[in-house]
This record gives sequence, structure tokens and C-alpha cells, in this order.
Amino acid sequence: MTEDPFVAHRGLLFTVAYEMLGSAADAEDVLQESWLRWADVDHAQVRDPRSYLVRTVTRQALNRLRALSRSREDYVGEWLPEPLLTSPDVAEDVELAESVSMAMLTVLETLAPTERAVFVLREVFELSYGEIAEAVGKSAAAVRQIARRAREHVAARRPRVEVSRSEQQAVVERFLAALRTGQLQELMEVMAPDVVMIADGGGFVAAALTPVHGRELVAPLLARVNQVVAGFEATDVWLNGAPAGRLAFDGEPSAVSLSVENGRITRIYVVRNPRKLTRLDEPSELTR
Repeated sequence: MTEDPFVAHRGLLFTVAYEMLGSAADAEDVLQESWLRWADVDHAQVRDPRSYLVRTVTRQALNRLRALSRSREDYVGEWLPEPLLTSPDVAEDVELAESVSMAMLTVLETLAPTERAVFVLREVFELSYGEIAEAVGKSAAAVRQIARRAREHVAARRPRVEVSRSEQQAVVERFLAALRTGQLQELMEVMAPDVVMIADGGGFVAAALTPVHGRELVAPLLARVNQVVAGFEATDVWLNGAPAGRLAFDGEPSAVSLSVENGRITRIYVVRNPRKLTRLDEPSELTR
């Protein structure tokens, strides 16, 4: 018996939805909605199931993204994407790993829904303009223009320096070691002068409501953590295709991802919202 195309392509479909939404929970909802639509289709009439399913998921993700835009405007504090535990294998596909990084997902948040869909489908999954046009309900010519604008928008905001995974891992390990011991000087040295820390507590746990700028503020703040929190732990994990950290504050989990340039940390993303920390125990399947 041939495997159902939806099951065969589930990893791809989840990745498309996650990159469009920045939320695993919402991506799973989109997949459920898409499965119900797929179940009602005469599969014998579908010439290219993979393309058909990607279009279906894209439409459902667009609907969800538009519906979520208001709730994200009312979000308490900074909104960050939901971190995913991944295997080191994801990093072997460099373009995929970059596209699901916390840094890139936060940039994608600044795009309009249709721009985000077009960018993801074209730049990450390499769909043709015609296929994307069917998915987003635009002409191929319009999709070309949207893709150009989205590329320019992302290029102006994305990290410009490529870092090897070994360098990223070395910086992450150095950062986590300094966190465990509260070494202020070591934290200062591993951060760029203009480092920015963004924390997401969602109003459920304590977290800075606005970004904290500059290592003169960020380093002392982090150096105090192991002094004021009982049972603080920091372990290295792979999140969103890159070396990162899993933290525990009095048994409550948090996730920290870093952007690194020239051997120093330029961005620190700390997710503390418990509703976004449900995917840290089992690796998520991300694929193109």
C-alpha cells in the first residue's frame, strides 16, 4: 500500500507552515486544517501531490497569519518565535538552517503576510513564480514584484556575516559557562559592544518588556542570574538548526539563541513564555 502523500511530505509541510507563522502550535493547527481538506479531495485527480499540498498549507497559513496579526499587536512585551529542538543534521542544509534561525524568523515577522509567504516559498523552497501565484492568489507578474520587495526588505535586516557552526558552538559554550558562574568580565568579552537582548515572557513570567541595548547593561543583568535564582542551570542544545542553550530558573525552562558576528554575540533571544517551550524535549522534523 503506497504511503499517503500527506504523510510522506509532513516534514516539509510543517516546515512551510512554521516558517510562515513562527509558531509550532499554529503550524500544527494549519496542518490539521490542511489534512481535512486533503481528505475531501479526489487524490486520483491531483497530478503533483507535493505541490498541491504546499499550496494548501500556504493558503491555510496565510489565513492563520492574518487572523493572528491583531493578537500579536496586543502581546505583552516582545514577541519571539517559538523555539524548536532540532538535530545537528538540520545544520547540514545551510539555507534551511538559516531560514529557521531565530534571527531570520524575527526578520520575517516584519514582512506583510503575502510578502512572507512569497519569500519563504521562493527563497527557501524554490517554488516557481507560477506555483507561488496559485498559492497566494496573485498573478505571476505580481509575485515577481512581491518577491523582489521581500528580498530587499530581508537583505536590509538579516545578519550579514556568515559564521561556521564550530565558531557558533564555541561562542555558545563560552556564553553558557559564563552564565553558570556569573563571570561578568567573561560575559562582557563574549558580547559585542552594541549587543541587544530580546526576551519573551508573554506576560506569564518575568522578562524585559523592551529590548535591552549594549553590553554595559546586558552583561551585568545576566551575571546576576545565578546569584538570584536558586537551582539555575544552563545546558547546550541545538535549537532551530544552530547551537543554543536551554536554561532552567527554579525548574522553569527557558531557551536562549544567539546571533554571532566576528566571534562575539550581537543578539540574544530569550524565550521564557511557557506556552512556547513545549517542543524542547523531542527534535522537530524540519526539511525542504
